[in-house]
Amino acid sequence: MSAIPVIVYIVDDDPDVRKALSRLLRSAGHATRLFASAAEFLMDSEARLSAGCIILDLAMPGLNGLELQAHLSSSNCHRPIIFLTGNGDISKSVRAMKAGAVNFLTKPVDDRELLKAVDEALRVDVGVRARFNSRQSVSERLDSLTPRERQVFDKVVAGRLNKQIAADLGIVEKTIKVHRSRMMKKMNAHSVVDLVHFASLAGVDAWPARAQSEPGVNPNIRSEPEREHSNC
Repeated sequence: MSAIPVIVYIVDDDPDVRKALSRLLRSAGHATRLFASAAEFLMDSEARLSAGCIILDLAMPGLNGLELQAHLSSSNCHRPIIFLTGNGDISKSVRAMKAGAVNFLTKPVDDRELLKAVDEALRVDVGVRARFNSRQSVSERLDSLTPRERQVFDKVVAGRLNKQIAADLGIVEKTIKVHRSRMMKKMNAHSVVDLVHFASLAGVDAWPARAQSEPGVNPNIRSEPEREHSNC
């Protein structure tokens, strides 16, 4: 399988800016693609499939930079964005950063500052895609479980003991142990901590309020959920 291309997308309505940025980035070894508007970028299906980051002009005719950022976010596309602006609008920069922008630079941008921002954005993209791929892998493993194994999985990550799960499901503890062993093997898990982590990655509510109040729940194995994901 061929590697996903890593591309720096430049979205700016000024052709001179596009050319200058592309020339700089290519000299540093980065592949680039240029777009004169946000709408043009959205119409290009390949631009949503490759890895990389976006250098995005804040103020453009039609769909502006903040609106494009919001559109991508709403479609679960969290590609790192570096905003460029000609006026250094503070309020808009704050909005952009809160919405997930990696950086906000003022034109004319310093070459070294831009290259540093691009390197940072590409590192962020690698991390986001790694987490997304991990989530996909966990989801596929969850889908491989039988209905009973999935019930056992949910009970285990909620902190229930084997005998408690047996009582919950109305079957003997020995059978629960068999289902649990098969489930652990399919999930490629070595401990309850692994299962809780997998549940977090897949967006499974591992700690329902009811389970937290029941005996046998160990709050020390609780894991913080991860939010990043990407469809682009």
